[in-house]
Amino acid sequence: MRGPRGPKPTPIHLSEAERQGLEKLVNKHTVGQQIALRGRILLAAAEGKPNVHIAKDLGVTLDMVRLWRKRWLELQPIALDDLNVAERLQDLPRPGAPARITADQLSQIVALACEKPEDSARPITHWTSREIAEEILQRGIVEQISPRHAARLLKRR
Repeated sequence: MRGPRGPKPTPIHLSEAERQGLEKLVNKHTVGQQIALRGRILLAAAEGKPNVHIAKDLGVTLDMVRLWRKRWLELQPIALDDLNVAERLQDLPRPGAPARITADQLSQIVALACEKPEDSARPITHWTSREIAEEILQRGIVEQISPRHAARLLKRR
């Protein structure tokens, strides 16, 4: 195979602790496959392999190799005690509006859905989305919620 064209990527130099941490993650059976793949990318990059070869060998896109090389280099100055190897390979938070319903509120909503409607003085035998949304509001679990949103939250559980 011919060598890649264009500028050489910034080399990755791993400390012994970083190398051991990556190798441990890559070989760990309980680690997610995406994390292991990212670890393999970085180990190959540390061996001096060009991005195109890493991408071909691991069956990933060139952009993915570039992304994780760049991300590692950005996070490398942070001490391993502050940000361990596994944390460095996690996805970044995604953009978007923050959740309006907290985990505590969601668990209250789920608990409510597990109750019998007649225990809440509702003249029904099964919760409807409209009835459950009204009960959520009546109990003050959240300030506002539509029947459709209440149903979607419960459907995911």
